[in-house]
Amino acid sequence: MNKFTEYKNLDLTAIADEVSNFWNTHETFKKSVETRAGKPEYVFYEGPPSANGMPGIHHVMARALKDIFCRYQTQNGKQVFRKAGWDTHGLPIELGVEKELGITKEDIGKKISVEDYNQACRNAVMRYTDVWNDLTEKIGYWVDLEDPYITYEPKYMETVWWLLKQLYDKKLLYKGYTIQPYSPAAGTGLSSHELNQPGTYRDVSDTTVVAQFKVKKLSDTLQSKISNLGSKINTDEIAGATCGGALHWAEFDKENQLPIHILAWTTTPWTLPSNTALAVGRDIEYVLVKTFNQYTFEPINIILAKVLLEKNFGKKYAVGTYEDFQNYTAESKVIPYQIVAEFTGEDLAGTEYEQLIPWFLPAENPENAFRVIIGDFVTTEDGTGIVHIAPTFGADDARVAKENGISPMLTKDENDNLVPLVDLQGKFIKGGNTPELFAGKYIKNEYYDAGTAPEKSWDVELAILLKTENKAFKVEKYVHSYPHCWRTDKPVLYYPLDSWFVKMTAVKNRLVELNETINWKPKSTGEGRFANWLENVNDWNLSRSRYW
Repeated sequence: MNKFTEYKNLDLTAIADEVSNFWNTHETFKKSVETRAGKPEYVFYEGPPSANGMPGIHHVMARALKDIFCRYQTQNGKQVFRKAGWDTHGLPIELGVEKELGITKEDIGKKISVEDYNQACRNAVMRYTDVWNDLTEKIGYWVDLEDPYITYEPKYMETVWWLLKQLYDKKLLYKGYTIQPYSPAAGTGLSSHELNQPGTYRDVSDTTVVAQFKVKKLSDTLQSKISNLGSKINTDEIAGATCGGALHWAEFDKENQLPIHILAWTTTPWTLPSNTALAVGRDIEYVLVKTFNQYTFEPINIILAKVLLEKNFGKKYAVGTYEDFQNYTAESKVIPYQIVAEFTGEDLAGTEYEQLIPWFLPAENPENAFRVIIGDFVTTEDGTGIVHIAPTFGADDARVAKENGISPMLTKDENDNLVPLVDLQGKFIKGGNTPELFAGKYIKNEYYDAGTAPEKSWDVELAILLKTENKAFKVEKYVHSYPHCWRTDKPVLYYPLDSWFVKMTAVKNRLVELNETINWKPKSTGEGRFANWLENVNDWNLSRSRYW
């Protein structure tokens, strides 16, 4: 006897309706659970969708994959419990409601009370529940919709608090003040998971600056190698001064009393007012070079990594003779240069320099700032081999500054709180000696509302200022990869925040060990990208700046 219905014509919609009606009539899903009472259990909690938006084809695909595992375990004779859920918190809810209400995060508590705002979120969050339930039935996805878990219900939130308590008892939960990825447009910090979303890193063209930091006092080690540069040069330390002889170089310096500038490259010029240190590589070879600034045409002595000299100079520069230097003018097609001395980063460490942009001073221990230090992350792949350190806007910067006792660029606000020079909206703060051109302006044009951005961005205006003040050696556009907020499509800031962390680094080895026991399909997923992520796992930032 044939147990399956035969069809003369294939009508998939009609067949789907027929199967769905049969399941509903005979309560097939319910019976698949009840008839296996006492059997080994297989419990499945669905990673919950958010009902404030319409479902898409990707939800159908994901649910089909989930269903395969549960049906397989059912056919193996297990009692399979499938729990539906609704994700009712998170950034998408807030952004959607703020758009509907015509407000921004800064308006909450001012134009609208927190209570009314939260009620608006509650009203919006389950808006499309009926559409989701209808789709669930149409695709034949078996899951308990009658008693779902909902993340805004006290029962669910109490469970989360209980889990946090377990982490705390195991000393895996701590509060820290660290540099974290932050989305000014969304008004919240972002986790490492959110930064790993597809499309987060994008190639962008930014204004970059090779800034000139004027030396105030050479380190004792370097001073002994280059004694009283400008009036006396130790000829034994001169490298490459073969054109015209060492005596000519000494006389040239005696005439001009040239200061020394240290070159540091940055793709984020808006961080330069927050600079408090320069980092060099201990064993990297550096050179002192005599040349001219291409914008002001002034004679200068500069320091940069030896292997990056040609990359920074390009076709505009050529090794020059004493006469080339004497005859150089703004109209000269080629800028002459000569290497005067060579030394290592260790020799350079301890050198003091003048503050590049003196709009603010660190509120605490300013005497500890503006020194050259050793950084274990400094390379000669790009830039000048010297890294500009702004401890308030970079994780490596903050770490190496703290290790060397360098003060971060924090100033006191009207409430006497220490704050960085850029606020949480992405605007440069007002105060200090900041010119009106920069104070209170967004540091990135992308943060402005459509059609309101100025013609020249903050970075471009700053680059122009540095050029005129003989503080920029090179300014150019540079294409590089930069993270963006996956919800707002706006650039991320690395920002100092108080946050709660799960100490993932304490259990990293165990995570790696357990991952090796998983039968990944395909293997490349678990043994490649996921395994690499576990090997380099960071402590998990749990904190979010949210009202709902």
